[in-house]
Amino acid sequence: MKNVIGTIVLVLIHLLASGQDLLDELDKVAKPKKAFAAATFKSTRIINGHSVETIARNHLDFRIAHRFGMLNDGAYNFFGLDQATMRMSFEYGVTDKLMLGFGRSTSQKAFDYFAKYKIVRQSSANGGIPVSITAFGAIDAISLNTSPQFKFYNNMERLTYVGQLLIARKFGERLSMQLSPTFIHRNKVETSADPNDIFALGLGGRIKISKRTSFNAEYFYRLPFSLEKGLQPNPAYHNSLSLGFDIETGGHVFQLHFTNSPGMIERQFITQTEGQWGKGDVHYGFNISRTFSFDKKKKYEK
Repeated sequence: MKNVIGTIVLVLIHLLASGQDLLDELDKVAKPKKAFAAATFKSTRIINGHSVETIARNHLDFRIAHRFGMLNDGAYNFFGLDQATMRMSFEYGVTDKLMLGFGRSTSQKAFDYFAKYKIVRQSSANGGIPVSITAFGAIDAISLNTSPQFKFYNNMERLTYVGQLLIARKFGERLSMQLSPTFIHRNKVETSADPNDIFALGLGGRIKISKRTSFNAEYFYRLPFSLEKGLQPNPAYHNSLSLGFDIETGGHVFQLHFTNSPGMIERQFITQTEGQWGKGDVHYGFNISRTFSFDKKKKYEK
């Protein structure tokens, strides 16, 4: 009788253990691990504007950007290549979500400082998030000497503030799209008819051509209203349109493009673009990005 009871107990224990294993497997199926979208864009920039991407923790990105003169300047100026503006910058990943950076442009001798924070990442599991969202804030200062044409009475008048919400989605392995609602406040403007506050909506995208190459496009539309009653964006300036290619080579990312915006910070290419594609006012340009790792515990992933 004792042997029979012992056998029954062993069978029950085995069934309970098997049932728990089965429940564990079902739980894994019912609650799959979240898979986050990776490399929505290959760089922290789509072309001129920022992407949702941030630099990894303890990594430093050194960037050099050039914009040459207009193609329609003709052979005398070697189709714009005789002229150039440049921006150099450093961007550092404080965490995997928070990035800080600063840069210096030859255009208007501008200094710019910015921060980006990755709020959420696109994920594919049950209850996942369909988009990635990154917050961006920047401030820039014109360091040109004051002049009768554009006179600064104090240093505060030299400042411009930028706020953006970068919202992107990766559609499969080849296509990524991003919306960039933007607000820009300039402490001083060129004329009394030019509003201090500008609202704009950016639209950018990336189509992957090969493992290391993609075609990128970007457009910023200045919305026709302002916080200042009766004022609209200066009609002497135009919306920014840029087209180009990303080429990744290990730790480098080369971005080659054409744009009607010679400026490389938000105030310049969103609010001060003078050129028009329809008139041939197009600049050839490039960005070069090189990332350095200061994280000894984590090997840099190329």
